Amino acid sequence: MSDDGQEQNGHENVPSRQRRRFPEISSRAYEHPADRSALVALRKLSGFDTVFKALSGLLPERSLRLLFLSDSVRVSDQQFAHLNDMLRDACHILDLEKVPPMYVNQDPQPNAMCIGLDEPIIVVTTGLVELLDEEEMRAVIGHEVGHALSGHSVYRTILLFLTSLALRVAWIPLGNIAIMAIVTALREWFRKSELSADRAGLLVGQDLRASMRGLMKIAGGNHLHEMNVDAFLKQAEEYEEGGDLRDSVLKILNVLPRSHPFTTVRAAELKKWAESRDFQRIMDGHYPRRTEDKDTSVTDSFRESAASYASNVKNSKDPLMKLVTDIAGGAGDLGGRVRRGFGGGNRTSTPTKDRPRTDTEGDEQ
Repeated sequence: MSDDGQEQNGHENVPSRQRRRFPEISSRAYEHPADRSALVALRKLSGFDTVFKALSGLLPERSLRLLFLSDSVRVSDQQFAHLNDMLRDACHILDLEKVPPMYVNQDPQPNAMCIGLDEPIIVVTTGLVELLDEEEMRAVIGHEVGHALSGHSVYRTILLFLTSLALRVAWIPLGNIAIMAIVTALREWFRKSELSADRAGLLVGQDLRASMRGLMKIAGGNHLHEMNVDAFLKQAEEYEEGGDLRDSVLKILNVLPRSHPFTTVRAAELKKWAESRDFQRIMDGHYPRRTEDKDTSVTDSFRESAASYASNVKNSKDPLMKLVTDIAGGAGDLGGRVRRGFGGGNRTSTPTKDRPRTDTEGDEQ
């Protein structure tokens, strides 16, 4: 049972396990700064408010709910009772008063999502249920409850609808371009929101190793005896540091069509947050409350996000980010740095006064 008992805010029969609860916690407590800044940018996108209001009336949300009700298994005390207990427990810990309905959908692909405009719906696949153990599943359900608390389900629903719509109007050049611009912005925001939800999952499960195991299994399947958390995190470090500017560009191109960050990156980000002072303060009971949300300054939030981006760029070991830092710092010989970054570092450059040019040296191509 969570520290504050079993019958807070209508949640009963929560699993018997000592974990800290966070009454009135605001989603701002765990949201990644990049999540907040991307969301601000998304709302400032020209015409987005108009499109959003129009889509709110067009989205087939009733049809979506009926589809899951008719063709999936709704989690309850009678069906997937252990998942129902985890769901109630997650809502209890994050103090989400209304427990969202959750469905198990037959799909061998491990996946989970939180969708819905009026009210969030959580869907997990059979592939995920069969892949994860209890503690790993707690983190995933906490992840989805975090999406619900943050209001991410609204934008996820619009993303799914627009992605489908873009395929239907692909034959209309301008219409497709306009929709894909919004889809690209939504994907960028949603990738950042996944980092926030991973943090919510850790607050619910309160077991970092379980969160790490779950991410490893999603990447490599149910072969824990063949995998190692430290080696998995080393992959994330190698991914960030490795290669030259060409690889940096390829990383950007690879991630653009994705709705989720790469799994090793998520693991590294979550571990870094778990070791931070911010996480410890939340665990000690010091976190922003929902009652304070209305007084939150958008300007301050954007400034904090910008500072986070600047810090990430400054501390990044990615070749492109290093080049950006050099440019910002006014470093000399940037042309040479760019050439070396694209694999031209071994070639001889302009001759100097101390060393005369020889006949064997050719011009740069």
